[in-house]
Amino acid sequence: MPDSEALDPSSVNSELVSCRFAAEDDAEAIAALHAHSWQRHYRGAYLDSYLDGDVIADRIEVWSQRLNEPVGQRITIVADQKGALVGFAHLVFDQDPTWGSLLDNLHVLVDQKRQGIGTLLLSAVAAELLRSRPSGSLYLWVLDQNEPAQLFYDARGGVRVGSELRGPFPGGGRAMGHRYAWSNPSLLIPVGGARVPTS
Repeated sequence: MPDSEALDPSSVNSELVSCRFAAEDDAEAIAALHAHSWQRHYRGAYLDSYLDGDVIADRIEVWSQRLNEPVGQRITIVADQKGALVGFAHLVFDQDPTWGSLLDNLHVLVDQKRQGIGTLLLSAVAAELLRSRPSGSLYLWVLDQNEPAQLFYDARGGVRVGSELRGPFPGGGRAMGHRYAWSNPSLLIPVGGARVPTS
């Protein structure tokens, strides 16, 4: 894992939340959160037949594979509250020659939202990106119907730099997506820094 110190969670309202790098045994918890988030926010983009099917098993397969891959081109950071996983973020380095590294996933448990956990994860991702890519930039895609996510990224300085039809998604389906970008991800890092522990 990248060599860095513990992340300071002082900006998070939720009690005892910290960030760490995901381990292989986090795959099921990440998959469950990922599946439930898709089921809640992606209706109308992903096919109902997929979302109402065994989407958790599909995500377990994906996350088991991702977390078994060597760290290098991608990292996964989880938010941990008293030993329970309450959120995660997944970053793919150098995904686009223009826009930089892709924040492919950022999800927080629905009953833990609006407590600063998403902001904490976004800060941790930005800090790790700049630690390994000092001049790096960050971008992500958010689907048109996920208006709460758009408001979240707007509030954190993301600039909408384009829109296009996305997909086909797992199981089928397509939807309009919006690209948000940060040319200077350091603006996402609070004073004092955000750092992720090595274990």
